[in-house]
Amino acid sequence: RHDVAELARFPQEGAIEISVPLVRRLAPDSLSVMEFKTPMDVRIAEKMLKFPLLGERLEGKWNVSFTREFDMTNDSHLFKTEPGPGRLPLYEGKMIHQFCSNWGQPKYWLDEKEARTALLGKQADEGQLLDYQKYRLAFRDVAASTNERGMIMTILPRNVFCPHTVSLENVTASNLEHYERCYCVAVLNGFVVDYLLRLRVTNHLSFFFVYGLPVPRLTAADAAFRPIVERAARLICTTPEFDELAKEIFGGRATAKSVGATDPAERAKLRAELDALVAQLYGLTEEEFAYILTTFPLVEESMKQQTLNTFRNLLRLGTLPETRP
Repeated sequence: RHDVAELARFPQEGAIEISVPLVRRLAPDSLSVMEFKTPMDVRIAEKMLKFPLLGERLEGKWNVSFTREFDMTNDSHLFKTEPGPGRLPLYEGKMIHQFCSNWGQPKYWLDEKEARTALLGKQADEGQLLDYQKYRLAFRDVAASTNERGMIMTILPRNVFCPHTVSLENVTASNLEHYERCYCVAVLNGFVVDYLLRLRVTNHLSFFFVYGLPVPRLTAADAAFRPIVERAARLICTTPEFDELAKEIFGGRATAKSVGATDPAERAKLRAELDALVAQLYGLTEEEFAYILTTFPLVEESMKQQTLNTFRNLLRLGTLPETRP
């Protein structure tokens, strides 16, 4: 509120009621109050918070943990400006985008032996498999609420390093399978989760914010799981580095070339379907989802309309077309 005269009408006019249990659920550590603007925001948050927070460790379910790898300042002595034998690329935040790990080209490379020594610290290098040699979740640290999108997440190819501008899955501490990684990317990149993040985030997307997100812990036993995973995998697996991931999701002799969606129209269709499926997971109505889309002013109207139309079709038909290529 900005006008002192409004105090005379408050709380009869212009107030939003937020329950104490909701505040505790939204921010169990800090008890901070989110900047809700309308009663609709409160209603949507209450629906989403029926699901466990991502940072809650659940028995019998998949769990995820995040970490950082190298620092752009403290570890700058490791960075080389040219590729060469035995060197692996450094993937900065600006190199990735939603469902995309090749948004930009690397500027720096690290000697793998030197990098392993730095990562292992006092531990002896016995050729053990480290996280950089595996597929892993990654999201940008910079995520101002004024940007087109807040959460920018993808799955990285193997054998790449990252600086502190990229937050990474701690593969060793997590217990994710490949299909669960695809599911995580789909949900966390969606408009619904991004909307909730933008009520909290200012400039940096810390682990604290991501762990505080309510996320349905679907597994392969849930009917909605497979359609979400396959669509996300088709968006991610577009280069040969993801052949193994494609085979894991689609089986047989699937490769990134055979399943990956590279046509912009096809990718837009798959993303609209993913957003519709995720919105349905949270039990949102058409009115609530349409409201969420209005909170993204920099996203093209055509994209938002396509997403909303897809959501309407999902509500009407109860299913979406098969996505297998």
